[in-house]
Amino acid sequence: MAQINPSILSADFARLADEAKAVGGADWLHVDVMDNHFVPNLTLGVPIVESLARATDTPLDCHLMIEDPDRWAPQYVEAGAGSVTFHVEAAAAPVRLAREIRAKGARASMALKPATPIEPYEDLLPELDMLLIMTVEPGFGGQAFLDIMLPKIRRTRELISKHGLELWLQVDGGVAESTIERCAEAGADVFVAGSAVYGAADPAAAVASLRARAEAATASAAWACGH
Repeated sequence: MAQINPSILSADFARLADEAKAVGGADWLHVDVMDNHFVPNLTLGVPIVESLARATDTPLDCHLMIEDPDRWAPQYVEAGAGSVTFHVEAAAAPVRLAREIRAKGARASMALKPATPIEPYEDLLPELDMLLIMTVEPGFGGQAFLDIMLPKIRRTRELISKHGLELWLQVDGGVAESTIERCAEAGADVFVAGSAVYGAADPAAAVASLRARAEAATASAAWACGH
């Protein structure tokens, strides 16, 4: 089943509690953490995640676009995140970090920037609960979807199937009604959407529409047959 994770990067930061409530029916709230080092932008950190976790019943999916996630990622679990994603390009010991995130009670996820191939990390997949394929360069919301990432999504789905893993495959960047079906057909089942949700007149309806499109595309996708 397709999961829709609205990105609060596109929400009104002065009204985060209200914006969290506005996306009723969302599976997770996607929280983009940027440190102005790993990516050229600065957003929010542990205190905001703590406050948001208290303000909503929707679980938080924290995407850490930061340096030294080995040090910082466990703090986001303690702050209330239900899923924590670190970038493999920034992690010193990704297996150890994934195991620590899981040991603290959250789902462990690893993200790949557009130029980072999946194949060198095939052996790490059993250590993860989710893999994030970035479909834009991380750092800013509102970017155009990179179609050249679709083959990478397909190859990743093939590796997940090859190993018989119950591993979620997330895409983030430019996901909208015009692109979500291609992502689902290629193998993604978790979709981060920012402006496509929070830029809509009715964010909750936008979540439902995106999910319907993704599920329709998944139903006819070759990878999902017998899944």
